[in-house]
Amino acid sequence: MPKILGIDIPGKKRVEYSLRSIYGIGLPRAQDIVRKAQIDPVKRADALTGAELTKLTDIIQDGYVLEGDLRREVAQNIRRLISISSYRGIRHRKGLPVRGQRTRTNARTRKGVRKTVGVVRVKATRLAIKAEMAATSKVTAAPKVAGAPKVTVAPKTAFAPKTAFAPKTTTAPKA
Repeated sequence: MPKILGIDIPGKKRVEYSLRSIYGIGLPRAQDIVRKAQIDPVKRADALTGAELTKLTDIIQDGYVLEGDLRREVAQNIRRLISISSYRGIRHRKGLPVRGQRTRTNARTRKGVRKTVGVVRVKATRLAIKAEMAATSKVTAAPKVAGAPKVTVAPKTAFAPKTAFAPKTTTAPKA
């Protein structure tokens, strides 16, 4: 495996395809580099001579921003967009698609795994929650004194709404 700029490129592939293993070089740029270096594009990377490797390295170093510098530049551009609170920067901050893709469906690469909110879709789980709520709810009988309020205690589960109000009270019907 020949090394260019400290990166091992695959030796069994043609030169223009093996250059693509360097971050920042795609097929058109690799073809342009091979053309500038006057190397036969059919030649395999293992068959390159030392002079051809140095010629490739010189062309790549002089004309292109690659690897760590390119990654740093892209990261700085994203940080700049976030800092000025542009639309694209806000989308980057929220982890949503940046280039106008739909988010109602799909967009799973950026949004991550689905987080279902508010609905239990499995019937067995739904029945278990209902049974637990019925078992933990306590209803007291109406006091024997006429006109005294009847107190119902709500169940203490994770699904019970959290309110700052007192327990529900009703008055017993007057006899």
